[in-house]
Amino acid sequence: MTHRSRLAGFIIDSQVDDLPAASAFWSAALGLKVTHPDDGGVGLYDKFEPGPGGLHIEVQKVKHEARVHLDIETDDIDAEVARLEALGARRVQHLHNRWWVMEAPTGHRFCVVPMDEASARGAPNRWP
Repeated sequence: MTHRSRLAGFIIDSQVDDLPAASAFWSAALGLKVTHPDDGGVGLYDKFEPGPGGLHIEVQKVKHEARVHLDIETDDIDAEVARLEALGARRVQHLHNRWWVMEAPTGHRFCVVPMDEASARGAPNRWP
C-alpha cells in the first residue's frame, strides 16, 4: 500500500520562560503574525499564519537547548517512520499518541506528524 508525505514546516524550539516574547521576536523577524497564541491551551505553542508555500511555522517552548526542527507530515505515520528508518533515521520518542520525534543520521531531530489535507503546501510525495 502506498502512502504520502511532504515537508509540513518548521518549529522554532525555544528554551525560554516567556513564550509570547519569543514569538513576538520571530513574528517581527519573519514578518508573520501569530494567529493562534497558546495553540492547544497548554502554554507550549504559538502558531503563526502560514509561511511561504503554506509552510506551518510555530514557536515551541522546550526544556532542551534551542534549535529549529522540521516536521514531515504523512497520511500513514507507521509507514513513513519505517521508510525513514530504512534511510538511517531512528525513533526517539512517541508523543501524545500522535507523532514521532526522530533523529536523522546527521543528528538532526525532526517530527513525523499527521497530514493536514487542507493545507496549501502542494502535492505530497507518493511512496510505495
